[in-house]
Amino acid sequence: MKKIKKKKGITSLEMKLFPYLLILPNLFIFAAFIAVPALFGAYFSLNKWSGMSAPVFVGLDNYVRAFHDVKFWQSFGRTLVYVLISLPFIMGIPLFLANLMIKEIRAKGMFRALFYWPSMISYIIVGISFKFMFGDNTGIINYLLSLMGKAKVEWLTQGTTAMFVVILATIWARTGFYMVTYISGLQSIPLSYYEAAEVDGASPIQGFFKITLPLLKPTTFLVLILSFIDLFKAYGLVLALTKGGPGTSTKFVVQYIYEAAFDGKREMGYASALSMILLVVMATFTLLQFKANKGGEIE
Repeated sequence: MKKIKKKKGITSLEMKLFPYLLILPNLFIFAAFIAVPALFGAYFSLNKWSGMSAPVFVGLDNYVRAFHDVKFWQSFGRTLVYVLISLPFIMGIPLFLANLMIKEIRAKGMFRALFYWPSMISYIIVGISFKFMFGDNTGIINYLLSLMGKAKVEWLTQGTTAMFVVILATIWARTGFYMVTYISGLQSIPLSYYEAAEVDGASPIQGFFKITLPLLKPTTFLVLILSFIDLFKAYGLVLALTKGGPGTSTKFVVQYIYEAAFDGKREMGYASALSMILLVVMATFTLLQFKANKGGEIE
C-alpha cells in the first residue's frame, strides 16, 4: 500500500516570523535611507568636515557652536511659528472635507479627485505656481486687483504677507492627502452608532463631538504626527516660492542647515550637528505627543 503523505500545517514559529517577513522590505528601506544615514550624520557631527577633505575629530565643538548660533535658533523659531499656525488648518480643513466626501452627493468621486490632486504635485511646482499667482509685479492676484482699481499688495516682499502665502500654499498642497486619511477613518465607524444617537434625539453636531471625534482619535493622532513632521521639514516649497525671503522672514531651519552644508564654507560637520539637534527636537515633540494622546488609543 502506498503511504499517504500528511500535509504539514503552519507551525507556531512560522506564524510568528510571517509578519516580520512582510515588513522586511520596509525595514530594508528604513535602514538604507534613514537609519544608516542618521548614523553617518551622528559621526560627522563630531568632526570638522567640508565634504571633500578628511574628517577631523572635534568632539562636541559643533554642538557648542550650534547652541550659540543665534541665526540657527531664529530660523528654528520661524519654523515653529509656521508649524503652529499651519497645523490646525491642515488638520481641520481635511476633516471638514472628509465629512462632506463620505456623504451621498453627486459627483462625489470627481470632488474627491479634485481635492486630492494638489497632494500629487511636487512642492517645487506648488511653490512656482503660487509665486506666479502672488508675484508683486507679475502675479495674477495683483493684476486682478489693478483691474478693480485696488492697490497692489506686496505679497512676497513683506515678511508677514510672505509667511501668509507660504502657509496658504502648504495648506492647499497637503489638504487632499490628509482628507483621504480621514475618509478611511470615518468609513471605519459603524453607522449603527449614528442611528442609535439619532433615535435618542442627538443632533448631528452632538453626534460629531460624541461619536465621530472620539472614535476618530487614532486617525487624528496619525494625521497630527505626519503633518507635524512634514511641516518641520518644509524646504522645497519655500525655496521655490520665497527662497527664504524677504530677508530671512521665511527661512526655515532645514534651509539654514542646507546653506550651512553646501553654501559658503561647506561646513558639512556643523550641518550634521544641526541636523542631529533637529532630529532630537522632533523626536522629543513626537514622544510628548504620544504620551499626551496615549498613542492614539480610544478611551
